[in-house]
Amino acid sequence: MASYDDLSPLAQMHEDCTRTRATLERHLDRAAARPAPSILFADYPREVKKRDIEVGEAAQRIANALSLHLD
Repeated sequence: MASYDDLSPLAQMHEDCTRTRATLERHLDRAAARPAPSILFADYPREVKKRDIEVGEAAQRIANALSLHLD
């Protein structure tokens, strides 16, 4: 679908708006029918492993040049 210029017919723009509204209403109806996510602490894992962060050679050189000293 292309963007409109000033010469687009009013009927065409109205039809596009009507279709867009219908599509959005369908999406909203589906979203409203889904259950809300849980906020209970028990529903989430207690132990989450942290990712290892590796400092590459280039990052090490930049940090040293900026006196950040990453070890």
